[in-house]
Amino acid sequence: MKIQIHKFMIVRFMIVLAVAVPVTANAATGQQDPMENGTSHPMTLKACIETGLQNNYSVRIMRNLEQQAENNATRGNAGQLPTVGLSASYGGSYYQNNYVYPDGERSTASSLNNNIQAGVDVNWTLFDGFGIQANYEKLKELSIQGELDMRLTLEDFVASVASEYYYLIRQQIRLDNLRQSVSLSRERLRIVQESYQIGASSGLDYQQAQVDYNADTSDYLSQVELVKKSVINLNKLMALEEVERKTVPADTSIVLNCDLDKAQLWQNTLKNNTSLLQTISDQTISQLDYKRVKSRNYPYLRLNAGYGYRNYWYGNSTYDRNNQFGPTLGASMGIALYDAGNRRREQANARLGIENSRLRLEQMENALQADLASLWMAYQNNLQLWEIEKSNLNVARSNFDIAMERYRLRELSGIELREAQLSLLQSEERLSTVEYNIKICEISLLLLSGDILTCEL
Repeated sequence: MKIQIHKFMIVRFMIVLAVAVPVTANAATGQQDPMENGTSHPMTLKACIETGLQNNYSVRIMRNLEQQAENNATRGNAGQLPTVGLSASYGGSYYQNNYVYPDGERSTASSLNNNIQAGVDVNWTLFDGFGIQANYEKLKELSIQGELDMRLTLEDFVASVASEYYYLIRQQIRLDNLRQSVSLSRERLRIVQESYQIGASSGLDYQQAQVDYNADTSDYLSQVELVKKSVINLNKLMALEEVERKTVPADTSIVLNCDLDKAQLWQNTLKNNTSLLQTISDQTISQLDYKRVKSRNYPYLRLNAGYGYRNYWYGNSTYDRNNQFGPTLGASMGIALYDAGNRRREQANARLGIENSRLRLEQMENALQADLASLWMAYQNNLQLWEIEKSNLNVARSNFDIAMERYRLRELSGIELREAQLSLLQSEERLSTVEYNIKICEISLLLLSGDILTCEL
């Protein structure tokens, strides 16, 4: 019995000390609200995307690669145009000649010969079995692939920025809910303090209120870290120099699009999906490769022409100088009769390449159909959950208001109030999660259908 009294005195002493310390908004941390520091920079999703399109490194690199593919798609690079070259040369030789005659007489003579040559040469492949045309068509198709690669990069970038933007909104909503939870716990702690001072509550109630308040504050500080990480990720996507800048969404809630149509999405997917268009382009290139290989079955015809000037000086000859100038013209034609079976092998491989490209196209369509079905199921399911969670949140808010009023009237215990508070917080968290999941499904469906660059997110 004496030991129990001793413990009670210690607890009472600790409570008196705690009551003597006023409860403030950040009593558990002893510092200012971390989210109130620094200047905020509100940005809409459109502004984030526009900033990222100018600064993002992946977008800028892909833009250069697209320009390279466009630069390569020329007739000259395909070999369809003639080549013209200018050349000039100078040469000279000096000889010391020693002669010995049959009678033993000797003589010495030297000769210095010089020559200058200059000319213009033109070479042109007129026909090579349609290989040049196939090369040119392939270069144009590669240029189209460069555009598709750029489009795919832009779509992925927009999807990433939109996802991070709405993730940040979700985390800020949760932060606001936790901030409100801290405020409610602080109010509960204040009520317990006043009640304890007049002897209407026990020390155990105060201790439990203090524990709950500290727990809510800890959750709040952890959420601050998540929000700051999301801000940094968004700044990184926009490639801002100040990656720690306090960028905040101009929107405070997630606006949902509940009017998507599955049939229309599938039609748009077959027509606009970038990955599918890339696969179709690969099939076209396979067919052009086969055409290029078949060109070796035909003869080739090449034309060469030129105009040259030559001048020779002779040191020891019957004449001192020789000049030559005038045009030259020539043509060559040939055909490969036998090349150890390489043509047949390459054509067989090219036909297999066409078959593989057809199979990849069918595989891509099958995969896109499966992705659309999975995303649409998740989209519809989350829309149903959204309606349920909105109703649950209204009930949870009403339940908490009643519980708080009964708690002030001392008709409800602190543990029961805490349960109502946690129920409200969990309901708000579930609703926020469902809204974010719906938005991610919406972004994914628009990305799949190729409409993400034209639709408002």
